[in-house]
Amino acid sequence: MTVFQEILANHTLISAVAAWVIAQVLKTIIDFRVYRTFHPDRLTGSGGMPSSHSAFVCALATTALMEYGISSFQFSVTFALAAIVMYDATGVRWETGKQAKILNRILHENIFEWKGQILEEKLKEYVGHTPLQVFAGALLGIIVAAVINTFLY
Repeated sequence: MTVFQEILANHTLISAVAAWVIAQVLKTIIDFRVYRTFHPDRLTGSGGMPSSHSAFVCALATTALMEYGISSFQFSVTFALAAIVMYDATGVRWETGKQAKILNRILHENIFEWKGQILEEKLKEYVGHTPLQVFAGALLGIIVAAVINTFLY
């Protein structure tokens, strides 16, 4: 079996990556509908609706649950990882995005110099998620994993 065949046979990885890709595409479409402008960075960027991080880790946990059972080590680890990632997305990363918005506004209104360099680079504002965005990503990951593991494997 080649490496490529082994990767395709790994339905845990396939489920997680599929959930991430679907979330990123949905995020880009939703962003386009809301702002009427295509932003290609939404295809790979963080933040926005739905959370691709949540979709990824929930697909992992769902696949581990379906394959190994609720009392398995695999499910325990993926569940813990999912909880940490989703907590971080609505906590630290969400607050970081709010701070970036404020700092960008300050930088836009004033010119700052730091160690002889003028600060012109805009900080990333879309790094975290609202609880609804995390929930939507989690639900998407669960659904994608359930479909893939029920119908494709």
